[in-house]
Amino acid sequence: MLSGIQSVRFRHLLKHQGALLVLIFVICLTFLLQVILGAPFYFDLMIFPADVTREWEALVAGEMEKVSLSEFGTLLSSVMLHGGIAHLFGNMIFLWIFASLTAELIGQKWMLLTFVLTGIAGSICHVAMNPEEVAPCLGASGAVSGFQGIYLAMAVRWRLPDPHFWPLARPISPTILVGLAIVFVGMDFIGHTRGELGTAYGAHFGGFVAGLILGAFAVRMPRAALPR
Repeated sequence: MLSGIQSVRFRHLLKHQGALLVLIFVICLTFLLQVILGAPFYFDLMIFPADVTREWEALVAGEMEKVSLSEFGTLLSSVMLHGGIAHLFGNMIFLWIFASLTAELIGQKWMLLTFVLTGIAGSICHVAMNPEEVAPCLGASGAVSGFQGIYLAMAVRWRLPDPHFWPLARPISPTILVGLAIVFVGMDFIGHTRGELGTAYGAHFGGFVAGLILGAFAVRMPRAALPR
């Protein structure tokens, strides 16, 4: 049985992070279905940049009879998929860290909205940077980068409290988390300039910039924050 303190912490976790826990559960369940059901389950849910580009060009040209809206739906559905257990595990760790901070500071509705908007923005940026790419893309990395971007923007605008998230035993400085976000962006930039394959750098960049914009212009100052 849970002790009194553990019970309080557990209720606090469900109150402030319940939506995030459900989101992570759904993503993990989706991956399990990928493994069990195989490619027929998720093939049409991945982004194929060349296909999205073709549909966009048809839409711009007004050739509506050639447009398949399902291709645009992959901009979001692909965010729920992952290419392997290591891919899933890495994304979920950093999703938990930065999305839980977003939920604590500005609420679970903003957390979910950030996931959707930055995930889509990441997908769009990936397609824009690779318009003729025929290989598929999948993963929540764009949304994860989006949460890093929104936290960085809020940390620049306001003095944020030292965050605390399970399972860490004590709070850590926002400066450390901001530095972590900057390091990840720097690593992505280096990898992209070197032409390293296997990573959707466009999704990372798009999600991060979208998060920065949300944090800089859309969200209000959190109650726990102080003006600079």
